Amino acid sequence: MSKKPNITQSKLPLSGRIVMFFIRHVQQGMSSMGELWRNPVSSIMTMAVLGVSLSLPAALQVLVKNAENITQSWNSAAEISLFINKGRSEQSIQSLLSRIKAFREVETVTYISRDQALEEFQRLSGFGEALSYLDENPLPAVVTVTPSIKYSSPTGARELLVKLEREPEVNFGRLDIEWLERLQALLKLLEKTVLAIAALLVLAVVLVIGNTIRLAIMNRRTEIEVMKLVGATEAFIQRPFLYTGIWYGVIGGILAWLIINVLVWYLDGALAELLGLYGSELTIQALSFTELIKLVLLASFLGWFGSYLSVRQHLRSIEPS
Repeated sequence: MSKKPNITQSKLPLSGRIVMFFIRHVQQGMSSMGELWRNPVSSIMTMAVLGVSLSLPAALQVLVKNAENITQSWNSAAEISLFINKGRSEQSIQSLLSRIKAFREVETVTYISRDQALEEFQRLSGFGEALSYLDENPLPAVVTVTPSIKYSSPTGARELLVKLEREPEVNFGRLDIEWLERLQALLKLLEKTVLAIAALLVLAVVLVIGNTIRLAIMNRRTEIEVMKLVGATEAFIQRPFLYTGIWYGVIGGILAWLIINVLVWYLDGALAELLGLYGSELTIQALSFTELIKLVLLASFLGWFGSYLSVRQHLRSIEPS
């Protein structure tokens, strides 16, 4: 029995084989896209499921990103209040201010004298007439210190507070940062939650694509048997299914990006109003173009991986009778 000639074994130059390799991939990639549009209803439903599945971890990522931006602005607003010992002269206090400003951990220093503190307390408390009957001003002078960005974390701010309390003019200091620690703990919990939910949804995406490709293989079972009869390799047969999975992932990732950006646009007004109540003027950030590229690359990889698992399992079970 004579051996059939194999085109792939013909004596083509290396450049010709490389060109033919890419041409075959482009042809099969485009044919797999055409196969999707020949079954528009099922394809659109699958892409929509993938888009919604990918949009959930992407939405949590947007939440974490904006929460980090907000906490960074709040960190920079954290302040240390130093209460000055009574009886200290203005010269001694000015010397203290000069020393504190020289600290590399300090961003800004604000001095509130005893008279200024009393005046502000009278204006805000509503007890102005009652305070006028006092023999002396009971309020101490206060120095407000804003840590630099590097030392605005709870740990860094506490270290700075201990250092400032060593100054002889300082009676005691106060750092109201427990709320920030709770906020950062919640942020860490949210990040871990994002990772856990993303892992589950990644598994769901792989399973959905794998099941979709399995149905496509079953529908083309006769065609696959014929291709194996004429000597087609497994790589040639499975390549269109792998490209189909990649297309599912790419379009699903783009849909997820569109869903997130529309959702952010819809909620932007309400969130901006909420942040305004806390004195923040930050704008809500949606997924950037770079994050879109990362999302699409991840989705296309998941599509390829789900297709690969399904193809390797089911193509081997199909043999021409």
